[in-house]
Amino acid sequence: MKRLGLVLMLALLAGVMVAPAMAQAPAGCPDGLWTLMSAELTSACAGELAGTVVTMTGPFTDADEVKFNESVAEFEAWTGIDIQYTGSKEFEVAIRAAVEGGAAPDIVDFPQPGLLKSFIDNVVDVSTFMNADWLTQNYSQSWLDMGNIGGKTAGVWARYNGKSLVWYPKKAFDEAGYTVPTTWEELTALSDQIVADGSSPWCVGIESGAATGWPATDWMEEVMLRTTSLENYDRWTLPATPEDRLAFTSPEVKKAAETLASVWFTDNYVLGGREAIAGTFFGDAPTPMFDEQPGCYMHKQGNFITSFFPEGLVAGEDYDFFYLPGIDVEYGKPFLVAGDIYSMFNDRPEVRAVVDFFSRGESLKTWLASGGALSPHNDAQLDWYGSDIERKIAALVAEATSLRFDGSDIMPGVVGAGSFWKGMTDWVSGTLDLDTALAEIDSAWPQ
Repeated sequence: MKRLGLVLMLALLAGVMVAPAMAQAPAGCPDGLWTLMSAELTSACAGELAGTVVTMTGPFTDADEVKFNESVAEFEAWTGIDIQYTGSKEFEVAIRAAVEGGAAPDIVDFPQPGLLKSFIDNVVDVSTFMNADWLTQNYSQSWLDMGNIGGKTAGVWARYNGKSLVWYPKKAFDEAGYTVPTTWEELTALSDQIVADGSSPWCVGIESGAATGWPATDWMEEVMLRTTSLENYDRWTLPATPEDRLAFTSPEVKKAAETLASVWFTDNYVLGGREAIAGTFFGDAPTPMFDEQPGCYMHKQGNFITSFFPEGLVAGEDYDFFYLPGIDVEYGKPFLVAGDIYSMFNDRPEVRAVVDFFSRGESLKTWLASGGALSPHNDAQLDWYGSDIERKIAALVAEATSLRFDGSDIMPGVVGAGSFWKGMTDWVSGTLDLDTALAEIDSAWPQ
């Protein structure tokens, strides 16, 4: 049995089709469920691809892997296609070895478009078989823009996390008479009021072991989206050519850093002051909001941060969140996200059908109900969400004027997960002045 399991695993990683031992007749897709389907998805729904296997890999492991498998089970029953997913905690190393060894799975889940870009020559352009009208109907233009890599529609967006959120201790916030700000001016005024009342507006922490500094890069990306154009943000994070790159030493990036400094470095704005930021673990940073007398009243972080809140707190009662307001009205209401794009490495009818399925909200429906995911699909319905918090985030994102991916996850790794983290930490801690820090970050960009 052990030898058989090893053979099956090796076959899966190599993209070899292993037929199910006892294939059942497919149930068929419900009538009228989907429109504008590719020829391959239509064929799959008719049961014509039953008994085929589609291999897939990505970073989903443990509970996420279970939720993924649950999210595709109904489609497998409808079509008879077996989607075999193998997650890896060393995903980046594993996928590079598989592709370089000529054994790429059929579909790969990339949580980082920057990593996907390094494999773009191996990726199938999904616009060659998917209905163009469907893509523009079911994704906002921002998602389509972010999925256009190297001149290809490099995959379909499957799920995302929202970042442009400010969390606050609702009960204490309301009792203090504070009002949720909707503009940057109101946010500044609220911060000043909290200081006048003898407390600190913000809790901030960027310590994260070897990854210390990443929360600071998120803040920088938020401010960049609010103080310069989408074109400049794209030139900064994922330039089309080396000549087009917006350097960290540019006036636009320095302006964003100075705007960030106006929050983090203003006296009494951050609990513990500037000197506490670099040494505070990011997961511990929001905890003082829930002290009997709150040590702070606001914490900007993605929707995952609630897992670090003290136990027993009730969403909507003990805590809530609001959208981080825009700064320059010219740039609207942008939203920073992270997420997963599913890319196709092997071109067969059943693989095409599965990719088309992933472009539809139905592919995430059970995951939305169980929690831990947000859907980028326009056909996903708010009442599918089992979490009030995630439903509210999805509604906020739907109102955004633009979306952009976490910049450090798009940049080359030596910058996004290297010099950017370190440079921000050195600047925040006072080890380097701003100009020197930006120059050192920029110097790591591959030539």
